[in-house]
Amino acid sequence: MRSDDTIFATASGHGRAAVCIIRISGPQSLAILETLGGSVPEPRHAAVRTLREPVSGEPLDQALVLWMPGPRSFTGEDQAELHIHGGLATRAAVLKALGAIPGCRPAEAGEFTRRAFLNGRMDLSQVEGLADVIDAETEAQRRQAMLQLEGRLGNAAERWREGILQVLALLEASLDFSDEGDVPEDLEADILDRLDHLHAEIGQALSNRSGERLREGFTVVLAGPPNAGKSTLLNALARRDVAIVSPIAGTTRDVIEVHCDLGGLPVVIVDTAGLRESQDIIEQEGVSRARARAQDADLVLWLVPPEGAETEAPLARRSLKVGTKADLNRSRHDCDLLISASTGEGLPELIAALEHEAEVALGQGDAILTRERHRKALERTHRSLAAGRELLVSRGPLELAAEEVRLAARAVGEITGRVDVEDVLDRLFSSFCIGK
Repeated sequence: MRSDDTIFATASGHGRAAVCIIRISGPQSLAILETLGGSVPEPRHAAVRTLREPVSGEPLDQALVLWMPGPRSFTGEDQAELHIHGGLATRAAVLKALGAIPGCRPAEAGEFTRRAFLNGRMDLSQVEGLADVIDAETEAQRRQAMLQLEGRLGNAAERWREGILQVLALLEASLDFSDEGDVPEDLEADILDRLDHLHAEIGQALSNRSGERLREGFTVVLAGPPNAGKSTLLNALARRDVAIVSPIAGTTRDVIEVHCDLGGLPVVIVDTAGLRESQDIIEQEGVSRARARAQDADLVLWLVPPEGAETEAPLARRSLKVGTKADLNRSRHDCDLLISASTGEGLPELIAALEHEAEVALGQGDAILTRERHRKALERTHRSLAAGRELLVSRGPLELAAEEVRLAARAVGEITGRVDVEDVLDRLFSSFCIGK
């Protein structure tokens, strides 16, 4: 992968369409527009041009052309777009013409976004937010991804990193420049106050896991004895035939997952094998998997059939007892809800309950950590700040305390991809006018 190449790729979907967008980025973008279109429109103004094959001059298509000189472009480089007709032959002809130009090659997966990051147009958290915007399946996921793309986490991480670097500058000053008049007298108290504030703020961010759960989905496991109506309920919630429904006990042997959008929130419904003692090795494995998934679920719907089979419910964070086949028996007063998947009785109430449980668990978009990578980096930051503070309080070596704070700055910088220890020197000299 050469960063000085000019790259191109379709930026719209594949298949027959009214319009196909081809994106071009790199140092030859202007020359390519002149070669194919004859002339270049004003920057950021769309214009119609007849695209021609570079060698023969044969017309390829009438297209809408855009020219976006860097650095004010998505990638930060000179960039162009060709909005051509979406026929397969037209697309193939234009792409072939681009590929024949020396120094111009097809882009690799994610290369436009990679260049945007390398050129400082986006940080790593924004890159991940962009991926989440594309992958969002529900309204709540879209909103969270947009906040990430707009820099919610990146701005917080940079603010924390700035605060940590200021602490490090104070520690370096106390180590090397304690005789300078510009250094505050009560440095240790100031450093401890700053460390306490940063440690508490980062700890609060770590305590909220709803962002990661929203991205992955709220998991609901359907559990219960055989023939309790789990597969029938799964099909009813999915509104399609996902699982095989049979009066024969033990039909479901494995775990079946369906992703649903309930009230704009991502919910993963999991059908499992009926819980019972069995001599069948395959069914035993299915029961084992069912218990494992129930223990890890956000919510277990424990389904109770009319005959009320006595089976011990698996441990879970939270569960609701749901009486099934209510059209056959409505006498189960110990159940939280009564439903009939075949007639639809009680399903609106059940869906409303699931939406409420998901909304409570996933929060209201107040979490800023959405990936395990963010959490691990921030956990290392949190630990290093705590270790640095402990060394200061116990009168340990200032060099070790400074190293822990330096590690904290590096860890939090991993969130955005901006790790530069030279920033410490910039703050040190600007803050204390040392060496003036």
